[in-house]
Amino acid sequence: MKEITLSNGVKIPSIGFGTWRANQNECYQATKWAIEAGYRLIDTAQAYDNEEEVGQAIKDSNIDRSKLFITSKLANSFRGYDLTIQEFNNSLKRLGLDYLDLFLIHWPNPLKYRDNYEKMNLETWKAFEDLYYQGKIKAIGVSNFMPKHLQQILSICRVKPMVDQILRFPGLLHEETVDFCRKNNIVVEAYSPLGRPSLLSDERIVNLANKKGITPAQLMLTYQIQRGIIPLVKSIHQERIISNLDATNIHLDEHDLEYLDTFPLENIPQTVESIDKINF
Repeated sequence: MKEITLSNGVKIPSIGFGTWRANQNECYQATKWAIEAGYRLIDTAQAYDNEEEVGQAIKDSNIDRSKLFITSKLANSFRGYDLTIQEFNNSLKRLGLDYLDLFLIHWPNPLKYRDNYEKMNLETWKAFEDLYYQGKIKAIGVSNFMPKHLQQILSICRVKPMVDQILRFPGLLHEETVDFCRKNNIVVEAYSPLGRPSLLSDERIVNLANKKGITPAQLMLTYQIQRGIIPLVKSIHQERIISNLDATNIHLDEHDLEYLDTFPLENIPQTVESIDKINF
């Protein structure tokens, strides 16, 4: 498995298995298949309500814990120093782990804290830093943060965010955020890297994938990897789980990458600010 080195020297796999919208019954088996297939980065969150199933799959995989890179995220109903410490420990219990490889603030400005989210994020980040210094988290970061949200953390932090996980796929690249992260040595992860279901059947995507002798999913995952982005891909089908991982062995030429860089897609929210009712 190819790896990317974070700003603190910790190595993270170049592709991960996502568990968003995988219910408890599906999640255990899918995660177990993913580990068996060779995924080593497993991504979950408190809000997904499947940490226990992910933890059981990890346990039953019989893979040495040090070989795995496990991520979870702080739910939007929890902010502030004390609640963050408490809920981080609850995540560890549900996962059955002694530490996390990566812990993220799931959303910058949830509805519950929207009136004072900047202050609450800074208190939360202090708890993240203390957990990091205590060795309970190998790396810390954020999710769905745009440059203005990241700048608030960077202006006061002792430890800079090492990862920003964002929605990203051809047609929705969040280039401003990616550029900001690169300038600040923050690795970008892409959730939902396959985009909307219709994107996998889009004639332009299908034709390019067929030309390369790969699946549309492999095309879009390879694109992210070659652009230095870590895709987090979810499936509950064993054959697709295995097929998606093969993206790490595929190479696209620069012309193909540039085509996907400029792939047009309309009617997709471009910023966090435009999604004003989300509260996961």
